[in-house]
Parts: sequence; C-alpha cells; structure tokens
Amino acid sequence: MKKRLIVIILAGLALSSCHKFLDVTPQTSLSSATFFKTESDFEQAVNAAYAPLRNIANDHAWCLGELHSDNTYYARNVLFGAVDNTENLADFAIPTANGITTNTHVRDQYRLDYLIISRTNQILALIDGVDFDADSKNNLKGQALFLRAYAYFELVRYFGKVPLHLTPVTNREEAALPLSSADSIYDQIIKDATEAGSLLPPKSTQVPGRATSGAAKTLLANVYMVLKKWPDAETLLRQVVDSHEYQLMPNYADAFSNSASNKNNIESVFEIQFKEGSDGYSGNFLYDFLPRPMTADEAESITGVSNPQSLSEEGNNIPTPDIIAAYEPGDKRKDASIAYITLSTSLRANKVFPYIKKYAKKHALQGNTGTDWPVYRYSEVLLFLAEALNEESKPADAAVYLNQVRQRAGLAPTTAAGVTDMREAIYKERRVELAFENKRWFDLVRTGRVQEVISAYGKRVVANPLNYYYPAGAVPPSNAFTQLETVYPLPADESALTPYF
Repeated sequence: MKKRLIVIILAGLALSSCHKFLDVTPQTSLSSATFFKTESDFEQAVNAAYAPLRNIANDHAWCLGELHSDNTYYARNVLFGAVDNTENLADFAIPTANGITTNTHVRDQYRLDYLIISRTNQILALIDGVDFDADSKNNLKGQALFLRAYAYFELVRYFGKVPLHLTPVTNREEAALPLSSADSIYDQIIKDATEAGSLLPPKSTQVPGRATSGAAKTLLANVYMVLKKWPDAETLLRQVVDSHEYQLMPNYADAFSNSASNKNNIESVFEIQFKEGSDGYSGNFLYDFLPRPMTADEAESITGVSNPQSLSEEGNNIPTPDIIAAYEPGDKRKDASIAYITLSTSLRANKVFPYIKKYAKKHALQGNTGTDWPVYRYSEVLLFLAEALNEESKPADAAVYLNQVRQRAGLAPTTAAGVTDMREAIYKERRVELAFENKRWFDLVRTGRVQEVISAYGKRVVANPLNYYYPAGAVPPSNAFTQLETVYPLPADESALTPYF
C-alpha cells in the first residue's frame, strides 16, 4: 500500500509544479479537490471504507485469529504440498527475523487495515468543511470514526506498536511514521469509538449493515476489556443491553446469516456484508474451511451448488479435537457449529473429517457465497458483561448474563460461585459460543494464557499428528510451536518502505 501511495504522491508533486504556470484543478478526473463536494460523495467514500473488511474476513482474519490457536488446524494433503503462509500460522512457526516476517497473511492484514485508515482519514479531514444535512453528516462521520477505530484495534492487537496516521498523507515524507506505542494507539481508538458512539444512530434506525451506536459501544467495551477497565466496560455494555435493540435468536444456528437471507438479524451487533452474485461482493471463506481432498459430490452435499467441482489443495480452519471436546454434553451449539464428512479420496485411514458448519449455507454458484461474517453478536455483549461484573467481584451478578447464553444453548445454569470459578466458566463459555469467529487468539492473549494453552496444545499435535488430520507418515515441521509471541512480527515488505521498522 505504501509503495502505491508513494507513486501517487510523486505524481502529485510533479503535477504541483505545473500550478506555477496553470493553477487550475483538473475537472475530468477524481481527486480530493474535485470529489468531496456533496453528501453523495461522502456516502460513496464511506462505502469504500467498508470494502476492505470483505478481504480481511474472507482471506486473512481467520488465519490470524482462529487458525493461530487451538481451535482449528489444517487438513494436510501431501499430494498437493505445503501452503506455507497459512500453515506456519497454524504451526506457530512464522518466519521471523529482526521483528519482521515475510508471511503474506500478516502483510495483507496490515495493508488492508491501513487502507481503511487512509480512506477514513480522507473523509474525516474534509467532511466538516462541506455543508449538508446535519443528521446525515453525523451518521457518515460516525461510521468513518468507527471504521478507523476498528482498524486500529485490529492493528494494535496484532502488532502492538504501529504507525499512527490520523490525517491524509500529502507528501513522501509523511508516508512513513515512527511506531507509536500501544498506549497511544489505544488512546486514539477510545477517542474515535467514543465519538462514533455519540454520532451514530441505533440499529433500529440505521441502514442495515452499517455501523451503529450499539456497534461503537461494543467495540469500545471490547477495548476496555483488553485494558482491564472493568467499570468502563460495564457501563457501555449495560447501555447496549438496556437499549433493547438486540436479542438472542432463539435458535443458535439462526444467529448466522444465510447466503441471501437472515442478514443483520436481531442478534447481530455488527457483521461484514457479503452478497452472492457477480457484482464483486461475494465471499468464499466456506471453501477455504472445507477439508481436502473433496470430490464434487462430497462438496455438493455441503454447498448445494448445481455445478460442483472437486476441491484439492489443503483444507484450513478444521475444528480440532480440542474444541470438539470443549462442548458440554447436551450443548446445542456443537451440532450447529460442527459437522462431519467422509472424504473418499483422503489418504488418511480415518477418512472422516469435521468441518465448520455454522457458515455452511446453501448457495447457487461454486465459490460464490453471500454469508456475512459476524464481528460482534449480542451473545458476546452478554459474556463481556458477565466477565466485567465478575472481575469487579460480582460473580452472582455475572451469572445472570452468563446463564442467558447457556439457556439458549440448552444447558443448565452455571454452578460456578466464586470469582475464580466464574472466570473459568466464562472463558469456557466464550470458547464454544464464539468458536470459529476469530476470537480465540485474542482471548488467549488478553487473558495471559498463550504459553500455557498453546504449549500444551502443540505437544498434543506433535505427539499425535494422526489425531490432527495428518496422513500416516506425515508429521508437523520441526519448528512447529516454537514461536509463542503474543504479537505478530511486522511485514517485511512494509519494512522496506520505512526506516522505522
């Protein structure tokens, strides 16, 4: 992104020299000088700021937030060969030197978040200088602030220290900034999310799929949970609950959108929008999540497409035996989240593989789905509130919200009583309620459990690779589970463009 930005900046500098002779803004091409003039212009710009979220959810966030945990692994297909950039995330063996990495998922996640930031910075720099309807302006500005806060929240949790860009880059010197401390990044996120929460309308009056006041408050509460500011988180979460804008869907499986229906339902606080069809808004993450190799008929049994094709390469985000064992007996979420398929051409003696069912929605075309990606659901609001209350030494109050989630899952009320037992109960509940929603890695980091959990998980994988979907004779790489850092190294391609990495 920075390389492209520098090219654009240089082109702009070349053009600026012409202004000495002809100080006229070109009217036949779009630029910040000609485009940001009307309400419609800002609406289009905000639309563009949402767009990178699809690439993030479809291709990268699940690699960094779920596959990089003990919840999912990959289905090794030795006939295809390695998919190193994905596998070394699952194996905790990311190539790293001097704090940087060549891993492409790390690089692309970084670039996409900064693409959101660059687009929202442009909006926020200009929107107050254009006169149009105040309510619409507040809504659009609030959405831009939410998106910038969300992008920086991803970056600070992934990388810790990152450059803090808050204004459009106008020259080459501004394109590279020093790394700001995590504290500085969090301060800005809190500022942006707080303002967004005051500007955005509630879900009931917002355009479906757009950021809302409830989404901004949930994001801000999530920040406070990471920072262990429990009373601040509680205040915001109670506001979301007391707004009565959200409810748990009676059936857990219905909390997740279909390919063309059930989108932005009453449980959805914020979800990334996909649209099945040929207009460029579709997703295909379901296909990445299916085990391999899979025949066309086997694929059709899951996807329902009329033109199925066989799937080779490797499957990713395959539920581990660990997450499967984490569900209590009678938990309705297990069958809603995980299903099984027999792969007739697998080289494994046991040809039965689990796969993520909650996103396996029927659709019309191979590799083209409209299933939305859940970022925040109301059940997480309840679990956040339970956790905040418990950390304030109110385990009985916490149980009220924890039990709402458990009741929907068909489980009895928790028996946890004291703060320590309640903490464990909430952690376990988060794992199964939010399984495969890119929460597990962040939860392990913020609760200080990476070393404990991943070390033990890695030993199980290395000792019993057959249990983790390896064919007989195949084993994890020799450096598997050797890098248990709580932040990712910065991308090597970006380091070539800045002196500060």
